[in-house]
Amino acid sequence: MLTLGIETSCDETSVSVTRGKRVFSNVVTSSVHLHKRYGGIVPEIASRYHVEYIIEVLSKALEHSGKGLKDIKLVAVTNRPGLVGALLIGVSLAKSISYSLKLPLVGVNHILAHLYSAFLNEEGNRPSFPFIGLVVSGGHTALFYCEDVDRYKLLGQTQDDAVGEAYDKAAKILGLGYPGGPVIEKRASLSKNRNASLFPKSYMGKDSLDFSFSGIKTAVLYYARKMRVLGGDDINDVCYAFQEACLDTLVEKAFLAGRLKGLKRIVVGGGVAANSCLRGKFHEAAGFSGGVKVYFPEMKYSTDNAAMVGAIGEELYRRGHKSDLYLTAEPNFGIII
Repeated sequence: MLTLGIETSCDETSVSVTRGKRVFSNVVTSSVHLHKRYGGIVPEIASRYHVEYIIEVLSKALEHSGKGLKDIKLVAVTNRPGLVGALLIGVSLAKSISYSLKLPLVGVNHILAHLYSAFLNEEGNRPSFPFIGLVVSGGHTALFYCEDVDRYKLLGQTQDDAVGEAYDKAAKILGLGYPGGPVIEKRASLSKNRNASLFPKSYMGKDSLDFSFSGIKTAVLYYARKMRVLGGDDINDVCYAFQEACLDTLVEKAFLAGRLKGLKRIVVGGGVAANSCLRGKFHEAAGFSGGVKVYFPEMKYSTDNAAMVGAIGEELYRRGHKSDLYLTAEPNFGIII
Protein backbone atom coordinates (compact mmCIF):
# COMPACT_ATOMS: atom_id res chain seq x y z
CA MET A 1 0.00 0.00 0.00
CA LEU A 2 1.60 3.28 -1.10
CA THR A 3 1.14 5.86 1.63
CA LEU A 4 1.53 9.62 1.37
CA GLY A 5 2.89 10.96 4.66
CA ILE A 6 2.58 14.62 5.66
CA GLU A 7 4.33 16.30 8.61
CA THR A 8 3.96 19.99 9.56
CA SER A 9 3.85 19.99 13.36
CA CYS A 10 6.52 22.64 13.93
CA ASP A 11 9.21 24.14 11.67
CA GLU A 12 9.82 21.21 9.30
CA THR A 13 7.66 20.84 6.18
CA SER A 14 7.86 17.24 5.02
CA VAL A 15 6.10 14.87 2.63
CA SER A 16 6.98 11.23 1.97
CA VAL A 17 5.95 8.24 -0.10
CA THR A 18 6.29 4.92 1.71
CA ARG A 19 5.16 1.33 1.54
CA GLY A 20 5.45 -0.55 4.81
CA LYS A 21 8.98 0.14 6.07
CA ARG A 22 10.28 1.02 2.61
CA VAL A 23 10.82 4.73 1.97
CA PHE A 24 10.53 5.80 -1.67
CA SER A 25 10.99 9.49 -0.87
CA ASN A 26 11.18 11.73 2.16
CA VAL A 27 11.49 15.44 1.37
CA VAL A 28 12.08 17.83 4.27
CA THR A 29 12.57 21.58 4.31
CA SER A 30 12.84 23.69 7.43
CA SER A 31 12.16 27.28 8.42
CA VAL A 32 14.72 27.12 11.25
CA HIS A 33 16.90 29.75 9.55
CA LEU A 34 14.03 32.24 9.81
CA HIS A 35 13.72 31.71 13.57
CA LYS A 36 17.41 32.18 14.45
CA ARG A 37 17.15 35.93 14.97
CA TYR A 38 14.37 35.41 17.52
CA GLY A 39 16.12 32.67 19.50
CA GLY A 40 13.23 30.23 19.14
CA ILE A 41 10.29 29.13 17.03
CA VAL A 42 7.84 31.86 16.04
CA PRO A 43 4.54 30.05 15.29
CA GLU A 44 3.32 32.58 12.73
CA ILE A 45 6.55 32.35 10.74
CA ALA A 46 6.47 28.54 10.84
CA SER A 47 2.86 28.46 9.64
CA ARG A 48 3.47 30.89 6.77
CA TYR A 49 6.49 28.85 5.70
CA HIS A 50 4.36 25.70 5.51
CA VAL A 51 1.78 27.51 3.39
CA GLU A 52 4.48 28.74 1.01
CA TYR A 53 6.36 25.47 0.57
CA ILE A 54 3.99 22.53 1.23
CA ILE A 55 2.89 22.11 -2.41
CA GLU A 56 6.48 22.30 -3.67
CA VAL A 57 7.54 19.68 -1.10
CA LEU A 58 4.61 17.47 -2.14
CA SER A 59 5.62 17.73 -5.81
CA LYS A 60 9.24 16.87 -5.04
CA ALA A 61 8.26 13.89 -2.89
CA LEU A 62 6.15 12.45 -5.70
CA GLU A 63 8.86 13.20 -8.27
CA HIS A 64 11.64 11.59 -6.20
CA SER A 65 9.51 8.50 -5.57
CA GLY A 66 8.67 8.05 -9.24
CA LYS A 67 5.01 7.86 -8.26
CA GLY A 68 1.95 10.01 -8.87
CA LEU A 69 -1.05 10.88 -6.75
CA LYS A 70 -2.98 8.25 -8.72
CA ASP A 71 -0.71 5.59 -7.19
CA ILE A 72 -1.36 6.64 -3.58
CA LYS A 73 -3.73 4.42 -1.58
CA LEU A 74 -3.61 6.07 1.86
CA VAL A 75 -2.93 9.54 3.30
CA ALA A 76 -1.31 9.76 6.77
CA VAL A 77 -0.85 13.15 8.43
CA THR A 78 0.43 14.48 11.73
CA ASN A 79 -2.52 16.07 13.52
CA ARG A 80 -1.10 16.12 17.07
CA PRO A 81 0.69 17.49 19.02
CA GLY A 82 2.34 20.67 17.72
CA LEU A 83 1.70 24.28 16.76
CA VAL A 84 -1.96 24.59 15.86
CA GLY A 85 -1.37 26.83 12.82
CA ALA A 86 1.36 24.58 11.50
CA LEU A 87 -0.68 21.42 12.04
CA LEU A 88 -3.63 22.93 10.20
CA ILE A 89 -1.60 23.30 7.00
CA GLY A 90 -0.74 19.61 6.83
CA VAL A 91 -4.17 18.46 7.95
CA SER A 92 -5.87 20.69 5.37
CA LEU A 93 -3.70 19.34 2.56
CA ALA A 94 -4.26 15.74 3.68
CA LYS A 95 -8.04 16.17 3.84
CA SER A 96 -8.08 17.86 0.43
CA ILE A 97 -6.20 14.97 -1.17
CA SER A 98 -8.31 12.41 0.68
CA TYR A 99 -11.56 14.04 -0.39
CA SER A 100 -10.66 14.72 -4.01
CA LEU A 101 -9.15 11.27 -4.67
CA LYS A 102 -11.49 9.34 -2.33
CA LEU A 103 -8.54 7.98 -0.36
CA PRO A 104 -8.64 6.75 3.24
CA LEU A 105 -7.14 9.11 5.81
CA VAL A 106 -5.43 8.50 9.15
CA GLY A 107 -4.28 11.06 11.70
CA VAL A 108 -0.98 10.37 13.46
CA ASN A 109 0.49 11.41 16.80
CA HIS A 110 3.98 12.43 15.74
CA ILE A 111 5.42 11.72 19.21
CA LEU A 112 4.58 8.05 18.70
CA ALA A 113 5.84 8.30 15.12
CA HIS A 114 9.26 9.28 16.50
CA LEU A 115 9.40 5.94 18.30
CA TYR A 116 8.27 4.07 15.20
CA SER A 117 11.04 5.74 13.15
CA ALA A 118 13.48 3.09 14.41
CA PHE A 119 11.47 0.52 12.41
CA LEU A 120 12.73 2.25 9.25
CA ASN A 121 16.23 0.99 10.04
CA GLU A 122 17.83 -1.74 7.98
CA GLU A 123 16.51 -5.22 8.68
CA GLY A 124 18.41 -6.71 11.59
CA ASN A 125 18.60 -3.36 13.35
CA ARG A 126 14.89 -2.91 14.01
CA PRO A 127 13.29 -3.21 17.45
CA SER A 128 10.38 -5.43 18.29
CA PHE A 129 7.54 -4.89 20.72
CA PRO A 130 7.34 -4.50 23.65
CA PHE A 131 9.98 -1.90 24.49
CA ILE A 132 10.67 1.23 26.51
CA GLY A 133 10.38 4.30 24.32
CA LEU A 134 12.11 7.61 25.04
CA VAL A 135 11.16 10.66 22.98
CA VAL A 136 13.56 13.60 23.29
CA SER A 137 13.06 16.80 21.32
CA GLY A 138 12.71 20.55 21.58
CA GLY A 139 9.12 20.26 22.72
CA HIS A 140 8.88 16.86 24.39
CA THR A 141 10.75 14.60 26.79
CA ALA A 142 8.73 11.52 27.68
CA LEU A 143 9.05 7.81 28.51
CA PHE A 144 6.60 5.18 27.31
CA TYR A 145 5.87 1.52 27.77
CA CYS A 146 5.27 0.47 24.16
CA GLU A 147 3.31 -2.78 24.07
CA ASP A 148 2.39 -2.63 20.38
CA VAL A 149 2.08 -0.12 17.57
CA ASP A 150 -1.29 1.04 18.87
CA ARG A 151 -0.84 0.32 22.57
CA TYR A 152 1.31 2.78 24.51
CA LYS A 153 1.39 3.85 28.14
CA LEU A 154 2.96 7.10 29.28
CA LEU A 155 5.39 6.36 32.13
CA GLY A 156 6.83 9.81 32.76
CA GLN A 157 7.46 13.16 31.14
CA THR A 158 9.10 16.50 31.78
CA GLN A 159 7.46 18.64 34.40
CA ASP A 160 8.81 21.86 32.89
CA ASP A 161 11.28 22.29 30.01
CA ALA A 162 11.90 19.57 27.45
CA VAL A 163 15.56 18.67 27.10
CA GLY A 164 15.83 20.27 23.66
CA GLU A 165 14.23 23.43 25.04
CA ALA A 166 16.79 23.47 27.87
CA TYR A 167 19.58 23.24 25.29
CA ASP A 168 18.14 26.23 23.43
CA LYS A 169 17.82 28.32 26.59
CA ALA A 170 21.31 27.43 27.82
CA ALA A 171 22.74 28.35 24.42
CA LYS A 172 20.94 31.70 24.57
CA ILE A 173 22.35 32.39 28.05
CA LEU A 174 25.86 31.64 26.77
CA GLY A 175 25.39 33.71 23.63
CA LEU A 176 25.73 30.73 21.29
CA GLY A 177 22.65 31.34 19.15
CA TYR A 178 19.79 29.11 18.05
CA PRO A 179 19.22 26.19 17.81
CA GLY A 180 21.19 25.19 20.89
CA GLY A 181 21.57 21.42 20.44
CA PRO A 182 24.23 21.23 17.72
CA VAL A 183 26.31 24.14 19.00
CA ILE A 184 26.36 22.93 22.62
CA GLU A 185 27.31 19.43 21.50
CA LYS A 186 30.17 20.86 19.43
CA ARG A 187 31.42 23.17 22.16
CA ALA A 188 31.19 20.38 24.75
CA SER A 189 33.43 18.17 22.61
CA LEU A 190 36.12 20.92 22.76
CA SER A 191 36.15 21.11 26.58
CA LYS A 192 39.55 20.64 28.23
CA ASN A 193 38.38 20.86 31.85
CA ARG A 194 35.70 18.19 31.93
CA ASN A 195 34.02 18.75 35.29
CA ALA A 196 30.82 16.75 34.99
CA SER A 197 29.69 17.71 38.50
CA LEU A 198 29.58 21.45 37.83
CA PHE A 199 25.77 21.34 37.56
CA PRO A 200 23.43 19.07 39.56
CA LYS A 201 21.03 16.59 38.02
CA SER A 202 17.40 16.94 38.99
CA TYR A 203 15.98 14.53 41.55
CA MET A 204 12.27 13.77 41.18
CA GLY A 205 12.02 11.10 43.85
CA LYS A 206 12.97 7.42 44.13
CA ASP A 207 11.92 5.44 41.05
CA SER A 208 10.36 8.54 39.48
CA LEU A 209 10.30 8.45 35.68
CA ASP A 210 9.50 12.15 35.32
CA PHE A 211 12.04 14.72 34.17
CA SER A 212 12.91 18.32 35.01
CA PHE A 213 15.38 20.46 33.08
CA SER A 214 14.38 23.93 34.23
CA GLY A 215 16.74 23.81 37.22
CA ILE A 216 19.88 23.10 35.23
CA LYS A 217 19.04 25.92 32.83
CA THR A 218 18.78 28.26 35.83
CA ALA A 219 22.05 26.89 37.22
CA VAL A 220 23.77 27.80 33.95
CA LEU A 221 22.32 31.31 34.20
CA TYR A 222 23.55 31.80 37.79
CA TYR A 223 26.97 30.40 36.93
CA ALA A 224 27.31 32.75 33.96
CA ARG A 225 26.31 35.71 36.13
CA LYS A 226 28.76 34.70 38.83
CA MET A 227 31.66 34.37 36.40
CA ARG A 228 30.62 37.61 34.63
CA VAL A 229 33.04 37.12 31.75
CA LEU A 230 33.24 33.69 30.13
CA GLY A 231 36.00 33.01 27.62
CA GLY A 232 35.90 30.41 24.88
CA ASP A 233 37.37 27.62 27.02
CA ASP A 234 35.06 28.49 29.90
CA ILE A 235 32.02 28.23 27.64
CA ASN A 236 33.21 24.87 26.34
CA ASP A 237 33.50 23.60 29.93
CA VAL A 238 30.02 24.88 30.81
CA CYS A 239 28.60 23.19 27.71
CA TYR A 240 30.28 19.93 28.67
CA ALA A 241 28.96 19.99 32.25
CA PHE A 242 25.48 21.01 31.11
CA GLN A 243 25.32 18.28 28.47
CA GLU A 244 26.60 15.61 30.85
CA ALA A 245 23.92 16.39 33.42
CA CYS A 246 21.13 16.41 30.82
CA LEU A 247 22.14 13.30 28.92
CA ASP A 248 23.01 11.23 31.99
CA THR A 249 19.51 11.92 33.30
CA LEU A 250 17.95 10.65 30.07
CA VAL A 251 20.01 7.46 30.13
CA GLU A 252 19.41 6.75 33.81
CA LYS A 253 15.63 7.22 33.56
CA ALA A 254 15.33 5.07 30.43
CA PHE A 255 17.26 2.19 31.98
CA LEU A 256 15.30 2.58 35.23
CA ALA A 257 12.06 2.26 33.24
CA GLY A 258 13.43 -0.90 31.63
CA ARG A 259 14.22 -2.43 35.01
CA LEU A 260 10.85 -1.48 36.48
CA LYS A 261 9.02 -2.99 33.51
CA GLY A 262 11.33 -5.97 33.05
CA LEU A 263 12.22 -4.99 29.47
CA LYS A 264 15.59 -5.17 27.75
CA ARG A 265 14.74 -3.13 24.65
CA ILE A 266 14.93 0.68 24.58
CA VAL A 267 14.06 2.86 21.58
CA VAL A 268 15.13 6.51 21.49
CA GLY A 269 13.58 8.97 19.02
CA GLY A 270 13.21 12.70 18.46
CA GLY A 271 15.55 15.50 17.45
CA VAL A 272 17.88 15.12 20.44
CA ALA A 273 18.37 11.47 19.42
CA ALA A 274 20.69 12.85 16.72
CA ASN A 275 23.14 13.86 19.47
CA SER A 276 26.17 11.60 19.02
CA CYS A 277 27.13 11.89 22.69
CA LEU A 278 23.68 10.67 23.75
CA ARG A 279 23.97 7.72 21.40
CA GLY A 280 27.38 6.89 22.82
CA LYS A 281 26.15 7.05 26.41
CA PHE A 282 23.21 4.75 25.69
CA HIS A 283 25.35 2.17 23.92
CA GLU A 284 27.97 2.34 26.67
CA ALA A 285 25.32 1.83 29.35
CA ALA A 286 23.85 -1.07 27.36
CA GLY A 287 27.25 -2.74 27.38
CA PHE A 288 27.19 -2.89 31.19
CA SER A 289 23.52 -3.73 31.59
CA GLY A 290 23.36 -7.45 30.98
CA GLY A 291 21.71 -7.71 27.60
CA VAL A 292 19.80 -4.46 27.10
CA LYS A 293 19.59 -3.49 23.42
CA VAL A 294 19.22 0.16 22.44
CA TYR A 295 17.80 1.29 19.10
CA PHE A 296 18.12 4.69 17.46
CA PRO A 297 16.63 5.73 14.12
CA GLU A 298 18.93 6.77 11.32
CA MET A 299 20.01 10.40 11.66
CA LYS A 300 17.73 11.51 8.81
CA TYR A 301 14.70 10.09 10.62
CA SER A 302 15.53 11.54 14.06
CA THR A 303 14.09 15.00 13.47
CA ASP A 304 10.51 15.63 12.34
CA ASN A 305 9.91 13.90 9.00
CA ALA A 306 7.02 12.49 7.00
CA ALA A 307 8.50 9.01 6.44
CA MET A 308 7.88 8.01 10.06
CA VAL A 309 4.35 9.44 9.80
CA GLY A 310 3.58 7.47 6.65
CA ALA A 311 5.04 4.25 8.04
CA ILE A 312 3.18 4.25 11.34
CA GLY A 313 0.06 5.60 9.62
CA GLU A 314 -0.08 2.60 7.30
CA GLU A 315 0.42 0.18 10.17
CA LEU A 316 -2.32 1.86 12.19
CA TYR A 317 -4.67 1.78 9.20
CA ARG A 318 -4.07 -1.94 8.69
CA ARG A 319 -5.17 -2.43 12.30
CA GLY A 320 -8.43 -0.61 11.79
CA HIS A 321 -7.52 2.94 12.76
CA LYS A 322 -8.82 5.60 10.40
CA SER A 323 -9.95 9.20 10.37
CA ASP A 324 -12.54 11.15 8.40
CA LEU A 325 -12.86 14.65 7.01
CA TYR A 326 -13.69 15.91 10.50
CA LEU A 327 -10.05 15.28 11.49
CA THR A 328 -8.81 18.28 13.46
CA ALA A 329 -5.47 19.71 14.54
CA GLU A 330 -4.87 18.92 18.21
CA PRO A 331 -1.96 21.07 19.45
CA ASN A 332 -1.84 19.88 23.08
CA PHE A 333 0.35 16.97 24.16
CA GLY A 334 -1.82 13.87 24.36
CA ILE A 335 -1.36 10.19 23.70
CA ILE A 336 -4.50 9.66 21.67
CA ILE A 337 -4.51 6.35 19.78
